Formats: sequence, structure tokens, C-alpha cells
Amino acid sequence: QVHLVESGGGLVQTEGSLRLLCAASGQHLNNPAMGWFRQAPGKEREFVAAISWSGRLTYYTESVKGRFTISRDNTKNTLMLQMDSLQPEDTAVYYCAAELLTSLSDQMTPNGFNSWGQGTQVTVSA
Repeated sequence: QVHLVESGGGLVQTEGSLRLLCAASGQHLNNPAMGWFRQAPGKEREFVAAISWSGRLTYYTESVKGRFTISRDNTKNTLMLQMDSLQPEDTAVYYCAAELLTSLSDQMTPNGFNSWGQGTQVTVSA
């Protein structure tokens, strides 16, 4: 199983930017695609973005298209999420996910990944 540690969360004003990082260690026993999910208070964990091992394929939930960019550096075992034009509704705990169990798409569910980080809080003030 892959061990994942997120960082980069914080408090930002509306229209601000943050860059999340996810450091991965261990061996990918399943498909090495990775993704980001988020969970707001009282809501279910939802898909944000995903990326293939090569980085050539990326997928986003509709609400973040054009504002968020997912990328990865396999030489450093790091997954990134650049978040621009942040809005209060983006406030949530953001989770890194690894080891794809299904197929990549723009409608992924948490059941699609085997390994999870502990999360990093992102708060966007109005």
C-alpha cells in the first residue's frame, strides 16, 4: 500500500490561490493513477481531479474545471493540485488518493482508490 501525506492547505480569501502537495511513498500494488477528493462538513467525500501515471490524462469535476490543475512529478513521487480563483464553496478537507481500482473518469467515487492520505484543510473566506 502507498503512504500519502498532504500539505499546502490553509486560509485564503476569495479569488486567492493555493497549491496542494501529496508526497507518496511505498509500492503501488494497483494502477498508479492518483487523484484528489474533498469533503466539506456534513457532506460526503467528492471527487475533484485525477491523473494517469504518465500525466497525459487528467479529469476534473465540473465545478473546478478551468480553476484547478492536477499534475504529478514521478521523479519526486509527488502529486500537486494548483487551485486558483478559489471560492467559499471550495472550503473542505482535501484528500490525496492513490492506487486506482477502477477506471479514470470525471465522475470518480472514493471506492475507486485504495490508498488515502490524512487530508489537509482548505478554507476560503468570503
